[in-house]
Parts: sequence; structure tokens; C-alpha cells
Amino acid sequence: MSLSRKADRTGIEPVEGILRDVYSDIEAYYSERVARHGATPLGVDWSCWATQNLRFVQLLKICDFSAPFALNDIGCGYGALAAFLALRHGDAKIDYLGVDLSRAMVQRARRRFSSPDHRFVVAKSSPRIADYSVASGIMNVSLGHSRAVWEDFVATMLRQMRQTSRRGFSVNFISDATRAGSPATTLTDGLYRTMPQPWIGYCESQLGCSVEIMDGYGMREFTLLIRCNDTTAD
Repeated sequence: MSLSRKADRTGIEPVEGILRDVYSDIEAYYSERVARHGATPLGVDWSCWATQNLRFVQLLKICDFSAPFALNDIGCGYGALAAFLALRHGDAKIDYLGVDLSRAMVQRARRRFSSPDHRFVVAKSSPRIADYSVASGIMNVSLGHSRAVWEDFVATMLRQMRQTSRRGFSVNFISDATRAGSPATTLTDGLYRTMPQPWIGYCESQLGCSVEIMDGYGMREFTLLIRCNDTTAD
């Protein structure tokens, strides 16, 4: 999962060229999903509202709701987290920015939620630095890419979130139950499954962060709460 590859003569790291196909595949996949299922959990590949909201609860544990803050929602989809925040934290002062590769997703989010405090952009990463960033499910569907390529993508996303978060960020992953010694899962092919230790180590050693793991909330997955220390990521 190293991003230390040397740049070629164009000055562009080879991993960036490889990831262009990943970004393109992700955009196409989720644009098709939302066209088929609309602004629903199925439109972003979640099974139902209840599990989608449970993931939001875990991810938002990175945030301090006692004071106003700015939040980047990476892979925002049709804006489900914006709706969840309005419902569960309606009194909180949050400057929200949703970021997604899919223009179709962002168009739906803008129609539903755009306001001075709720903005949405089409981009690979946030164009601004916020207090916190969250990403729900963007690491999970590997779309046929090799594990090595997908882990380059994951590392890139974590690094970008570190660079655009002042205080911390959070992400979730599907647990690799077979590696944990549990019975094999029945999840379909094409999903990226992992143990937490490699990514905890990456965030601590490469990004200069401290990491807390959230698990045991009833699903075969885990959430990492990643808090930024005083040092800046390379």
C-alpha cells in the first residue's frame, strides 16, 4: 500500500495514471446505481436506511458537536448524510461540503439539500480544508481491480482526507472475517475486505495520526476514527 513510487519523466507518479481508471469505474458504477434505484440506500449500494444510518452514527463519532465545525463528506452520494445531520443534529452549526465523483449523484444532492450551509461538488477530493472529513463505503466496492491497485486507491483517499482535515477524519471498511479466524463471509465477489491493523499502521506511521477503532455494532465491518496530530502528513 506504499505510495512511494517515483515519478516518470512527465512528473506524474505512475499510481496516478493507474488510479484514473479506478476513478472512472467508480463514477460509472455509482451513476448507474443512482439512475436505477434513485436517491435511496440501494442507489449507493447500501441495503436499507437503518444500516446506512448506523454507519453514520459511527463515522460521526469523530466530530465534536459542542461547537460549530466544517465537515467534508467524501463520496457523499445523493446527500444522505446531510439529511441524517438535519434529523439527528439539527441544532448543530455545521458547514457541510459533499464531494462525489458522480455528477448524477451531485445533481440529486443539490436538488434535495443545497443551501448556504450545504454545498456539493463533483471532485476526487475536497477542494477545501475542513475540521473533519468522513467517508462511508467508498473503500468497499473494488470493481474488479486488483488488491494492489485498490489499496493504492485506499491509501490515496486516506492521504487526501488527512491533507484536507484539521482535526480528524473517519472511514469504514468491510471486515475480512476469514483472516480474523471466523467463518467465511457470504459477501459477493468484488468487495474489498481487510483487517484493521494495516490501515491503522498506515495512518499512524505515514499520516502522523492516532487511530481509534469502532466495531461490534452489529455488522461485518469496522470504522476507523483518525485524529490528526500536530505534524502534517507528507
